[in-house]
Amino acid sequence: MSAAELNFEQWRDALRPDWGLYTPDNPNAFVGRVRARSIFGLSAADISNNARRCERIHRDVRTDGVDHWYAVFQLAGSSTISQDDRAVALGAGDVALVDSARPVIYVNGAHQRWLSVQLPRRSLVAHLGFEPDSATRGDTRVGQLLRQLVQDALEEENSVSLSAGSHIPYLRLAFYDLIGALLANPDAIAFTASTDKLFRRVCSIIKDGFADPDLSPGRVAAEAGISLRYLQKLFTARNATCSQVIQSVRLDHAARLLRRRPELNPTQPISEIAYASGFGDYTNFARRFRRRFGCAPGVHAISEKASPTTPLPTMR
Repeated sequence: MSAAELNFEQWRDALRPDWGLYTPDNPNAFVGRVRARSIFGLSAADISNNARRCERIHRDVRTDGVDHWYAVFQLAGSSTISQDDRAVALGAGDVALVDSARPVIYVNGAHQRWLSVQLPRRSLVAHLGFEPDSATRGDTRVGQLLRQLVQDALEEENSVSLSAGSHIPYLRLAFYDLIGALLANPDAIAFTASTDKLFRRVCSIIKDGFADPDLSPGRVAAEAGISLRYLQKLFTARNATCSQVIQSVRLDHAARLLRRRPELNPTQPISEIAYASGFGDYTNFARRFRRRFGCAPGVHAISEKASPTTPLPTMR
């Protein structure tokens, strides 16, 4: 559901409680939108406006007292964000980290739109082990993983899946891990014989347990005898996340069952195939299946040449 158009006063009041005060260059001609969202239990907002320049000054920081970091995903248009004499340029699909407790200036293109995810300062610093630099744009490869993780979360925001809530803490940790990788990677995992062997074991755990809808990155890490953070580093080094691989294995299995359905059991409900592949929510399964293979699960004759949009990581 799209948010209603707001004038400057309405837009400012909608942003102020969680995101702070901002002033555009031309308030009288201003039109904007704000839609509150939730990402892994974190406050988020889908924000857009037509301002060419939007500024948060020292007085705004002192007045509203908002004090957190936020990840800014450029959904449409373009922006140059300036903070502490550092400027970063964002195009559609890019992500940056911005400090709400410091002045910031956005110089924008036309029809800009962002998704901002609030990162409580204490939690972020505790997870990263350091205070990030202001207005930081990170590694493109990691940014792609972050965007995919956030996109999946937005699509499932209103899902009725009974198991979705239990996965939120694990997904939030994965989100924070990717934020850390976005900023710096001083302890990146090297591809060695030992890490490759461990990664093969992790993949084996996923392949053996994917049919269980409660299989999560946390359970995979526990069975492998490693921390969730180290598990995520194994996947980040291979341009993937554990959650993506679990979903990929489930979808591959479902596709195989659907191809065999006409010969083995033509009357079998497709929902049974979804549940047998580890999906607890059929709507979620159907959406992911269409995105992966380009057709609905009910279209039985899936091309053998169908290629996934998120391939499994490969070994080195």
